[in-house]
Amino acid sequence: MKQQPLAYRMRPSHISEIIGQEHLVGEGKIIHRMIKAERLASMILFGPPGTGKTSMAVALAKSLNLPVRLLNAVVDKKKDIEIVVEEAKMSGQIVLILDEVHRLDKAKQDFLLPHLESNLITLIGCTTSNPYHAINPAIRSRCHLFELKALTVEEVKVALQRAIIDDEKGLGNFHIDITDDALEHLAGSSNGDMRSALNGLELAVSSTPKNESNQVFINLNTAEECMQKKSFSHDKDGDAHYDVLSAFQKSIRGSDVDAALHYLGRLIEAGDLDSIARRMIVIAYEDIGLANPQAGPRAVAAVEAAERLGFPEARIPLSVAIVELCLSPKSNTAYKALDSALADIRSGKSGEIPIHLKDSHYQGAKKLGRGVEYKYPHNYENGWVSQQYLPDSIKNKQYYHPKSTGKFEQAMKQVYEKIRLDKKNSN
Repeated sequence: MKQQPLAYRMRPSHISEIIGQEHLVGEGKIIHRMIKAERLASMILFGPPGTGKTSMAVALAKSLNLPVRLLNAVVDKKKDIEIVVEEAKMSGQIVLILDEVHRLDKAKQDFLLPHLESNLITLIGCTTSNPYHAINPAIRSRCHLFELKALTVEEVKVALQRAIIDDEKGLGNFHIDITDDALEHLAGSSNGDMRSALNGLELAVSSTPKNESNQVFINLNTAEECMQKKSFSHDKDGDAHYDVLSAFQKSIRGSDVDAALHYLGRLIEAGDLDSIARRMIVIAYEDIGLANPQAGPRAVAAVEAAERLGFPEARIPLSVAIVELCLSPKSNTAYKALDSALADIRSGKSGEIPIHLKDSHYQGAKKLGRGVEYKYPHNYENGWVSQQYLPDSIKNKQYYHPKSTGKFEQAMKQVYEKIRLDKKNSN
């Protein structure tokens, strides 16, 4: 029989063996209190890959000596859940650990709900997705939601060191001699994913012959080879992807070049040029807008260049555009003004179009008074004349509130304020 992977074998069997997640399992924290009170409630554990969601779920059940059944919402069928329920009826209670719980279909969910209500089944759902986005409210409302955090490098090192010396479940029988920099690389390049780090360690040990001292010697070069595929996991449809996009836009809006380039790098590593392009163009108009009107066309030009070049060269025009977007003055006045106008329209504040502005290009329009008193601006000095354009009910409404960010909007602000003053004086 093929041996189970190291990451599986090293799963904790008690809450005290869980690495990290002190905000949940630390002394006095909520899950620790549940175990101490021997009252395990249904819950959803969510967080990045490799943070120990399923391992924690198993450890919680084992801490209370409760029977456990481990299913997957994608692979296992409704019949499998029915079997678990029948077992629970016989034993009194079962902890059902359901991986990929966000993929639970309606038939499985409808069958499961009454058994959650009666506490016959204690559900521990595990998912990398944000439960508020991905999990049906009917399930969500019956479970506590707990977020697991990515592990620190030091926490991953603890897991690696534990596996190295464990004779029973780990790799203790291999007599491993690992250099400090190799251990650091295994932990650091995993990006907080304990599973990835343990997989890298297992590969390093299994692919390295013992030396004359009957030891497996792991150096930095070996560690680098075994962690060649960094655990930079980036699911384009997952919540982590949207978190990166959000951080990317907010970093540009906040004028932090270094942070924006970091998140751009993540998106480039994921090969997601479409999302990069869309965000850059949106940012240029939403966050910079009239403060630097040329940022929009230049962002479009950079995107077109990147699309024509493809990766890896695409990173070059993208980097130029990102630096400009970050360091441009910021203004959202234009689209905020439109949003304000739309809010009035949607709430019924529109009113009748002034009669002098109505269409007069048809026979009989003058008899109806359409366009009769319209003043053609080009017939007046400076191409402007005071007249009412908004409906009577909102004729003094101001939607646009210019800022003094950037020379362009400063100049527009002066024109805008002069026009408003002239209108006020002519009334």
